[in-house]
Amino acid sequence: MAAKDGDGWAQCDLGHQHWGVYGASGLLAVHHDATGLPHILMQKRALWSHHGGTWGLPGGALDSHEDSITGALREAREEAALEGDGLRVQGVYLDDHGGWSFETVIAEASGLLEAIPANSESVELRWLTPAQLTTKLLHPGFAETWPEVGLALAPSLVVLDIANIVGARAEHGWWKDRAGAAAKLIAAVDALNAGGLRAVPDQLPHLERWFPRLTAVVEGAARDTASLPGVSVVAAPADGDDAIVQVVRDALPWERVLVVTADRGLRERVTSLGAAFTGPRWLLSQL
Repeated sequence: MAAKDGDGWAQCDLGHQHWGVYGASGLLAVHHDATGLPHILMQKRALWSHHGGTWGLPGGALDSHEDSITGALREAREEAALEGDGLRVQGVYLDDHGGWSFETVIAEASGLLEAIPANSESVELRWLTPAQLTTKLLHPGFAETWPEVGLALAPSLVVLDIANIVGARAEHGWWKDRAGAAAKLIAAVDALNAGGLRAVPDQLPHLERWFPRLTAVVEGAARDTASLPGVSVVAAPADGDDAIVQVVRDALPWERVLVVTADRGLRERVTSLGAAFTGPRWLLSQL
């Protein structure tokens, strides 16, 4: 394993030539302004490069030891002087050509982060809205996947009805130690989210890996359960359903919100606010 050992041409099963012996990835940094309008960091490629003069994402060949997220962040640093600070990965979109793939790493940016050409591969870097993208000559690979990738720009919030999910899990003795059962479930979800969720509900854009914000609502004996790095915990002051509805209300207007619960009454309340829902089985099947 060595730096740049992925540089080179590869051929996919369709007979097309692609740059990246081990595949390639790119960083799609997106920032939503106060109105919810997305701005995407785009790179104009140098004329000498592959598909030179087109607009695409900072990215390139993966090294043999890299996953798509590591590679995309490295390429963004090398090509756009963009550090990982201020970025939160929210999903990975896979464009599989058979024997070769390109993975788009979608990351929420805290602002219109400063980016400048950092090597000879970039001519210009600019934050563009989706409407502005239509006026540019786009990299063919980006242009082909944009209709699907563009659907996944909005950040996602998954709200967990912990009491309901613990009940559905039905581990022996859980009712005797509700706080312990809640803490155990939240720890398992935190570990799962570290590598990304791979089962994305049908009502959301398809992603190979999904990194939503996770909020767990606890009540009663589990009210003192602590937050973990990948799961924030909200303690319901009284009724857990009311607390979940409030979390949904407090979400950003452009966030996709998914509530995990089997409670029919709660489902009706959150869908009236624009949220989607799925049952505990969706989550438990991944743990």
